[in-house]
Amino acid sequence: MPTSLVPPISPSVQALVSYLEHDPQPTIVLDTDYNILAANSAYLRQFGVEGQPPLGAKCHRVSHHYAVPCDQAGEHCPMRKAWDSRSPERVLHIHHTPRGPEHVDVELRPILDGQGEVVAFVERLTSISVASAQPQQHGLVGRSQPFKAALASLQRAAPAQIPVLLQGESGTGKELFARALHLNSPRASGPLVVVDCTGLTESLFESELFGYEKGAFTGALQRKIGLAEAAHGGTLFLDEIGEVPLAMQVKLLRLIESGSFRPVGSLRTVHADFRLVSATHKPLKQMVAEGTFREDLYYRISAFPIRLPALRERVDDLPLLVESLLQRMAGKAAPQVDREAMKQLCLYGYPGNIRELRNVLERARLFTDDGVIRPEHLPQELTGAALSAAPRRQPRDHLGQLAQALDGYQGSRSELAKELGMSERTLYRRLRELGI
Repeated sequence: MPTSLVPPISPSVQALVSYLEHDPQPTIVLDTDYNILAANSAYLRQFGVEGQPPLGAKCHRVSHHYAVPCDQAGEHCPMRKAWDSRSPERVLHIHHTPRGPEHVDVELRPILDGQGEVVAFVERLTSISVASAQPQQHGLVGRSQPFKAALASLQRAAPAQIPVLLQGESGTGKELFARALHLNSPRASGPLVVVDCTGLTESLFESELFGYEKGAFTGALQRKIGLAEAAHGGTLFLDEIGEVPLAMQVKLLRLIESGSFRPVGSLRTVHADFRLVSATHKPLKQMVAEGTFREDLYYRISAFPIRLPALRERVDDLPLLVESLLQRMAGKAAPQVDREAMKQLCLYGYPGNIRELRNVLERARLFTDDGVIRPEHLPQELTGAALSAAPRRQPRDHLGQLAQALDGYQGSRSELAKELGMSERTLYRRLRELGI
């Protein structure tokens, strides 16, 4: 299918469009006023509505359904950044597609004329398959800004071999992020081997990680391959690495640096080629200062740290997470959550994070007889938290109050957001809910 164009278009841009038609990635050409000038066949297949090119339309209206550019709607705008820097810029956005909202990695390149002035932009889009902006029965889900920040870091790190350290409280989904890193990496066809470092003694950790020979110790009736060797060609995920015994850390450091080790009771050296991902909820820097974690090991495993947000930092994701978790528990028979119960779920702090939310929903599901989770089905600590939080959490951005505030308001959107005590991003989200 040939690339469609909107006249007039300069010969230089025309040549660029012809070249981009051979790009397998969805790509569009934009003018400096956000208008879509051209779209290649890959874009039409993936993002076009009924195969029709959105030529002449504003990119922010097509991608986000915004009436204004992204940077005026509380988002990071790659075009604005590329205009200022005169160089390529990348940003992770949620795009509206024929399949619903999706996470998309957007790369924008400015096209300069002979005088160094920007005359157009090329936007290249890569859909992110390891995370969803809609409810789904597996993998990562989220739409909040803290979640997108972690996901953007994941996208940067995944193609490389750099060791990644996932940091976050217990229950924030570190293993799911490690799996997403693996699936988005060149080693996706290899194994993902998980080593749970919690509660392992020095001898048990060594035999689990390195394996052992037959007769190496009492009970070693046959040779066992270690988890490091099993991860060859794939990813080795060391979960809760802060629990590794201090005496074993030097051997772990040697494994990471050289990729070689000796099984317990063996004189032979085994080589394993793997990508290292580690995770912890412990303050490793503080442990280094206290002498309970080796400094050299810390710097080897933390080349690319990614902080995973606690659930209380991503309250906007609660409805999405609730629906996804219920689908994972019960499939098509998943119960619904009524408005009042959802309100109480959103007011709770979740010290146990997503793991605690799952337990709460699993319990509530067992109390429902008609397929609807109500406040009386929730644990007492949630309902108590909702009652105590109610006076503090009367939201100034309630839709009714927002509608009243908009009536006759003459100021700018940024001024309105400041007056209401919210970010511009939140304001635009509330406006979309009102259909404005």
